[in-house]
Amino acid sequence: MGKFFCCFFFSFLSILPLPLLKPVVALPLYTNSRWIVDEDGARVKLACVNWPSHLEAVVAEGLSKQPVAMISKKIGSMGFNCVRLTWPLFLATNQSLASLTVRQSFQRLGLLESIAGFQANNPSMVDLPLISAYQAVVSGLADNNVMVILDNHLSKPGWCCSSFDGNGFFGDQYFNPDLWVQGLTRMATMFRGVTNVVGMSLRNELRGPKQNVKDWYRYMQKGAEAVHSANPDVLVIVSGLSYDTDLSFVLKQELELTFTGKLVFEMHWYGFTDGSAWETGSPNQVCGRVVESVMRRGGVLLEKGWPLFVSEFGVDQRGTNVNDNRYLNCFFGLAAELDFDWALWTLVGSYYTREGVIGLEEFYGLLNWNWCEVRNSSFLQRISALQSPFQGPDLSDARPHKVIFHPATGLCIVWMSVFEPLTLGPCPESDAWSYTPQKTLIMKETYFCLQADGPGNPGKLGIICTEPGSKWESISDSKMHLSTKLGDGTTVCLDIDSRNNIVTNACKCLSRDNKCDPGSQWFKIVNATNISTRPLIQISSNLDLNGAEHAS
Repeated sequence: MGKFFCCFFFSFLSILPLPLLKPVVALPLYTNSRWIVDEDGARVKLACVNWPSHLEAVVAEGLSKQPVAMISKKIGSMGFNCVRLTWPLFLATNQSLASLTVRQSFQRLGLLESIAGFQANNPSMVDLPLISAYQAVVSGLADNNVMVILDNHLSKPGWCCSSFDGNGFFGDQYFNPDLWVQGLTRMATMFRGVTNVVGMSLRNELRGPKQNVKDWYRYMQKGAEAVHSANPDVLVIVSGLSYDTDLSFVLKQELELTFTGKLVFEMHWYGFTDGSAWETGSPNQVCGRVVESVMRRGGVLLEKGWPLFVSEFGVDQRGTNVNDNRYLNCFFGLAAELDFDWALWTLVGSYYTREGVIGLEEFYGLLNWNWCEVRNSSFLQRISALQSPFQGPDLSDARPHKVIFHPATGLCIVWMSVFEPLTLGPCPESDAWSYTPQKTLIMKETYFCLQADGPGNPGKLGIICTEPGSKWESISDSKMHLSTKLGDGTTVCLDIDSRNNIVTNACKCLSRDNKCDPGSQWFKIVNATNISTRPLIQISSNLDLNGAEHAS
């Protein structure tokens, strides 16, 4: 009893600072140029979290720790509107696996404690076949108005990924292209009419020595057509090469598909993608170099009018990993600027078993080992800025403007009153700014511009916007230092003090010093529009668990 009270109490506390209402989503979803939109043409920003269900047990993780309803509710209360729910191909193509019950799957792995936990927390699911248990998770998410993207993570259940695990590319030991198309078709058919299933990701992290562009086009086109034919409502999400870090080849040759309005590209970006560069190098220079690479290898698709879903990014939630912390500041800057859709890795606090370790704790997980408490509440508050859209295609009643975003806090510059200093606050409460050709930052519908008043002094608003300290330029390789020159020739940068008030200080970390962290001085001028929100509506899952379709 105490365990459930603890979870309920903490969940109640954790949702207080976060919005409790989500905008209406008129499903199904479509694409409009680079945007994902609902049936009414309003933008729907996918702010997802990954919930793995592809490991050896072939059951969504955590269900031995908490009821599916409680986990699903917690996902929504943390501000996420969707889940990227992974699945192994063999779940859809191997009848003997799909028909195993949850209890039997745990028994074959020796996970007796997980059986007991499952029996206590999800008794109605413990004797369901694995495929039905997967459907039950989708249904639980629907009951809590959470959208789902079905992600074919690999073929053989297990931890992902390596270049030589037999799951990497078409023709590998466990990756028969024809079987893959069959599996996609079965899953698409199974979830046709299940309205909260809004997309299907064809395959996670293509990789390995066999990968090549010719076969990518050959089979990705087949997979995309198969999914759309079986379930024309879902978005068809297509990954690139090299662990889903490279889509650059799509610029030279588009996918030839018979359908439109449903294609989304996905890519992954982690701190460890670039080794330990963030810790051993200058954060400004590393951020500039890595962002250039990300844009060249995938980000540029947004400029060409294609939606881009960054379906995996994440950090060590303990906050002690310097490499991850520096990467995340850079990621947040680009994520706000491009306003792309995303999915955080991961929800998981611990695994049933992973790579031979029972109960392995996941430090990239939002939840603690017991799936009860949030591991890092400040991270949740910070990411909330990215859970709502800054921009969208529905511009009929929009007011294009800028906000000044601070990646290290996830907050924006706000002005509360003439009696209070400029400070950081929630981005939805931000003032609307314009950035003029003269490089002044003017608060829209006023005569006020942002000015510096010397090192160590608060930033201020003035009306003589031609005087020194009024012209702001993005400098450094990261392009996130906002600097201005004072009357005496001194250059200062925007910064924050210990109370998150806006000040100006000498620009820091512009050299190659890898010990210097520029995070407090990184700001991003972000395009924004006023996007109206509407009340929440319910989503029906339309799932019949008793008569659930099984793979054959």
